Parts: sequence; structure tokens; C-alpha cells
Amino acid sequence: MIKKITKISFLLLTVVLLISCKNTKQKLQEYVSTYNNEASNFKSDNVTLTTARGYINDNKIELRFETDLEQNKSNKKTAEENFPLLLKKKLKKDQALMELIEEGVVFHVYFLADDNTVFSKEVINKKEINKFL
Repeated sequence: MIKKITKISFLLLTVVLLISCKNTKQKLQEYVSTYNNEASNFKSDNVTLTTARGYINDNKIELRFETDLEQNKSNKKTAEENFPLLLKKKLKKDQALMELIEEGVVFHVYFLADDNTVFSKEVINKKEINKFL
């Protein structure tokens, strides 16, 4: 009787463990969904909106930070100075992002002007991560 209970318990535990293990693609989808749901809580100077878009087949996530800044040389310079600081802060806070990078997901991160033109773009992967830490 105890052997049967032990076998059944072991089987149930194994099933639960297999179900709870997520692969990278599932984590990518979950990250994008969670990021977009929590985007309204994101606060940073001049950033009006942030969104994430996942590309499962490419193992890539695109993060966009839209600002209220007009596209000009002065604002571009300001954006190029502030964007790396924003990324550094994001990387330190966001453990899920770091885990995805460790699993090989590449992040393309854009800092955009009010007309959606690009102020600055960074690609963050395993090789480039130390540049931001």
C-alpha cells in the first residue's frame, strides 16, 4: 500500500515539475505580455509610452521607449546621454530580462522621438550586456 502511494506521489510530483518548467519561447511570450500590462506604471523623464514586441522565431524582443521630445540635434544628444542610464537601471531591476538574455534572447531597444523616429538604438545580448552593467 505504501509503495503504491509513493509511486503515485512521485508520478504526480514529476508531472507538476514538467508542467512548471517553461522553455525560452514561453518565457519570451510571458515577458512581453507582462511588460505590456505593466507599461502604464513605467516612469521616466520624457518617456510617454513603452511597449514590447516579441519575435518568437527570431528569439528576439523589441522594447520601444516613446518620448515627448522633438527630433532635433539638442534632444538627440540628450537622448544619447540618458538612454544608456535608463537601460542600466532597467537591467538592474528586471531579473526576467536578465534571465532571457542568459538564455540567448536578444533585445533590440529603441528610444524614440515624438514622431517615432529613432534617437538611439541598442542591441542587448550576452556579448553586449556588460556594457550596460
